[in-house]
Amino acid sequence: MAQAALTVKEHTFLWEGMDRKGARVKGESRGASESLIKTQLRKQGINPLKVRKKLELFSRKKKISAGDIAIFSRQMSTMMSAGVPLVQSLELISRGNQNPTMAEMVMGIKVNIEGGSSFSESLAKYPLQFDDLFVNLVDAGERSGALEALLDKIATYKEKTEAIKKKVKKAMTYPSAVLVVAFIVTGILLYFVVPQFEDLFKGFGADLPAFTVMVIGMSRFIQDKWWLIAGIIGGAIFAFGYFYPRSLKMRRFLDRTLLKVPVVGDILYKSAVARFARTLSTMFAAGVPLVEALDSVARAAGNIVFHDAIMIMKDQVSTGQQLQLTMMQSALFPPMATQMVAIGEESGSLDEMCAKVAEFYEAEVDNMVDSLSSLLEPMIMAILGVLVGGLVVAMYLPIFQLGQVV
Repeated sequence: MAQAALTVKEHTFLWEGMDRKGARVKGESRGASESLIKTQLRKQGINPLKVRKKLELFSRKKKISAGDIAIFSRQMSTMMSAGVPLVQSLELISRGNQNPTMAEMVMGIKVNIEGGSSFSESLAKYPLQFDDLFVNLVDAGERSGALEALLDKIATYKEKTEAIKKKVKKAMTYPSAVLVVAFIVTGILLYFVVPQFEDLFKGFGADLPAFTVMVIGMSRFIQDKWWLIAGIIGGAIFAFGYFYPRSLKMRRFLDRTLLKVPVVGDILYKSAVARFARTLSTMFAAGVPLVEALDSVARAAGNIVFHDAIMIMKDQVSTGQQLQLTMMQSALFPPMATQMVAIGEESGSLDEMCAKVAEFYEAEVDNMVDSLSSLLEPMIMAILGVLVGGLVVAMYLPIFQLGQVV
C-alpha cells in the first residue's frame, strides 16, 4: 500500500545527446529525476551526454482549473479512441501541457499506473481535481472494458457542465462588476470633487437646496469615516469568504434566496436542473445503479437546496419508489423534466431522456443569459446616470438658482 510514495514531484531538465544517426540533439523534458530522464531519452533512441536540472527562478505554481480537467478528459478520450495505450496517452498529455502543475499531476498519475495502480485508483489520489463522480465513471469503464466510451461520456459531461457554469458566471459577474465600478466612481466624486464645490458654495451667502445639502453631508461623512466604511466592506467580504464554506445554514439561506431573485434565480434554477439531468444521464449510461448515481448527482448539483432534495429522493428510491414520483414529491423539479424522466423509466431509456432534458435546459440557460445581458445594459446605464447625474445636478443646482436671482 505504498500509494503516497508513487506521487512524485517533477522538475524540468535540460539535456544534450546523440541520436541514432550520430547527430547532436538537445532539448528539455520534465521528469522526477535525472536518471529517469536518461532512461526516457534512451527509449527514444537518444544517447544522453549531459542532463542537468533547469534553474526555475520566481516560478509560481499555477492552479489546475476545472477547464484543465475538461480538456484532459477530451484528450484522453480522443487518444484512447485512436488506439493509443493508456500510459502513453498520459505521457503525451503531460509533455504537451502548458500548465506545469497539470503536467506534473498527469505524470504522477502515469507513475502510479506503472507502479501497479488502476487508472481510477490513480485518479482518486487527486481528490481536488477528480471528484467521486469522475473516479466512479472511470472505474465503471475499466470494469466493463469500455474505458474509451466512458472517457468520451466523461469528456462530454465535463465540457457541458463547464459551459453552463461559465454562462451562469457571466450572468452574475457582468452586472456585479459594473455596479461595483459605479459605486467606486461615486465614492471618488464624493471624496474629491464635491468638497471643491462645497468651498465654492461658502461664498454664496444663501441657503443651499436640500438635495445639495444632502450630497454635501454624504461627502463629509465619507471624508471623516472612510476608514470605517472600508473596514465594514473588508470585514463583510472576509466574513463571507470565511463563513460561507463552513456554515451549512448560511449556504442554505443564500442558495435558497438566490433562487428567488428575479431573472437570475431562473437562470440558477434551470442550470441546476440541467446539471442534475446531465449528471444522472452520464452516470446511468455508465451502468451505475440509480441509488449510487443519485449520491453523485447530489454532490454535483451546485446548489444546496437541490442537494438536500436529491438526497431525500435517494432515500425514497432506495425503498423502491420510482424516480419520477420522488421528483414530484420534492416539488422542486419542473413538470417537463418529471414527465421526461417518467417516459425514460417506462421505456427503459432513462439516460437518453435525461440527456434530452439536459440539452433543453442548457439551451434555456444560454438564451436567458443572452437576454439578460441585453436587458441589463440599459438598466446599468440608467443606474449610472442616476448616480453620477444626480451628483452633477446636486452640485450645479445652487449655481442655477444663483443665476436666476441675479
